[in-house]
Amino acid sequence: MNKEFMSAINQVCHERQLPKEVVLEAVEAALISAYKRNFGAAQTITAKIDPETGEAKVFVEKEVVAEVIDDKTQITLEEARKYNPEANVGDVVHIEATPADFGRIAAQTAKQVILQRIREAERDSLYNSYAEREGEIINGTVQSIEPHQVTLSLGKVEAILPRSEQIPTERYSIGRRLRAYVSEVQKTSRGPTIIVSRTHRNMLRRLLELEVPEIYNGTVEIKAIAREAGYRSKVAVAALQEGVDPVGSCVGMRGVRIQSIVNELNGEKIDVVQWSPDVATFIANGLSPAKVLNVMLEDGEDGRTATVVVPDKQLSLAIGKEGQNARLAAKLTGWRIDIKSATEAAE
Repeated sequence: MNKEFMSAINQVCHERQLPKEVVLEAVEAALISAYKRNFGAAQTITAKIDPETGEAKVFVEKEVVAEVIDDKTQITLEEARKYNPEANVGDVVHIEATPADFGRIAAQTAKQVILQRIREAERDSLYNSYAEREGEIINGTVQSIEPHQVTLSLGKVEAILPRSEQIPTERYSIGRRLRAYVSEVQKTSRGPTIIVSRTHRNMLRRLLELEVPEIYNGTVEIKAIAREAGYRSKVAVAALQEGVDPVGSCVGMRGVRIQSIVNELNGEKIDVVQWSPDVATFIANGLSPAKVLNVMLEDGEDGRTATVVVPDKQLSLAIGKEGQNARLAAKLTGWRIDIKSATEAAE
């Protein structure tokens, strides 16, 4: 260990943004284990590296006793005073015990420790950079496809798209570029594990923010999202500025903005409806594209129920295929919705 070695340590600390004390501390800890491995493990050892010269020294701790029973851990008062003139019985003295060949052992050990620290620091910095992106959309390339998950390559790391987070109607192929929502970043000993989703409702929120400048700059607000990934979604929006059409902003000229999101989500239908502070109006809007004649609200003991009356011809449209339209409207508004045709209601 010499000045060249110290300059190498300094360079590593600078390049990898590692504190010098942390690296030296790690090297010292590794030197202790290297010493014990090569020269016996019975003693209490400390190691010190001179931060200027890089010279490594090893010290053995010995207890000052009146009569020595174990010379590896004990020392007489007379001997101890050669190292520390003020030593007394019961004190601990540090005696240098650096072996002749220790420079080479120290250099090898330090090299291994530094490489290990670099790997740990890189893992930590990767974890931190992706932990900050939790809740964002990332771009990846499909790297492998297994029955229970798809692996995406993000460059230095991989992301996992579990089966439960895949759009049911979607088929993947290796090499395909894919956008996904970062739902969770976990710290592991092998680096960050990034879990992504294509079904999360916030993926739709982020896509709208990317496609619709009015949402991004805050003139239009997304009030609620109900999503059945791959099939249909409903988004309730409100304008925070006079004269802005929130639904028109999201749909775009000739539907170009919403179509871009539909394409990204593999043809998922997206209904954009106007939010209203008046619950009855909001529920009527939520059942779009069906026309609603009347909404009656009932806040009972078993929850909030809205009885909605629609024209006879609109009944199946209001309920939707397999009840999907009514189900999504209920999720969007937070009310149980009971749909009746005009004839039923009249009876």
